[in-house]
Amino acid sequence: MQLSSALAFSHALMNQVVNPGDHVIDATVGNGHDTVYLAKLVGTTGHVDGFDIQPAAIAATTKALTTAGFNHQATLWQTGHEHIADKIAADEPIKCAVFNLGYLPGGDKSIITKPTTTLTAIKAIQERLVTNGLIILLVYAGHPGGAAEAKAVLDYATSLDQHQFQVLQYQFVNQVHVPPYLLAIQKR
Repeated sequence: MQLSSALAFSHALMNQVVNPGDHVIDATVGNGHDTVYLAKLVGTTGHVDGFDIQPAAIAATTKALTTAGFNHQATLWQTGHEHIADKIAADEPIKCAVFNLGYLPGGDKSIITKPTTTLTAIKAIQERLVTNGLIILLVYAGHPGGAAEAKAVLDYATSLDQHQFQVLQYQFVNQVHVPPYLLAIQKR
């Protein structure tokens, strides 16, 4: 057996929690990989809402969804994830939300996710999250600004009431560079 990367582990968690017909969120669509993965899991009766501020990310994700034949079950919003509460009704049940924090791979590395907007998005999703639903965050801390966001997200997650949420951290601790780690927040 070989230990899974944080990314592979995030997919294992999605596989366990997301079912056909569920409503899910990709809070940082990037190049569309997780959006397509989620669209496959929710099937034709479910829905994915995807968010990204960058036109290139929306274009790449639209192309990926179309190529995979899943564009009909996803709505993409070219806006920051801090606007989730403006786009998804407060009474809409969310089963899973995924974040890849940092910058768009292959894009402008100066455009990064920020602690304040990420925490706003997490809180909005928490209000909509169903029992046993998951918020999965892949935290990339090795770029300028990444460590501050990682600290803010980890501080917030560790402050959550254990009677309302379980929080898991999955991380390799002996790596030379700063590998991403995963935080999973599950509503009880």
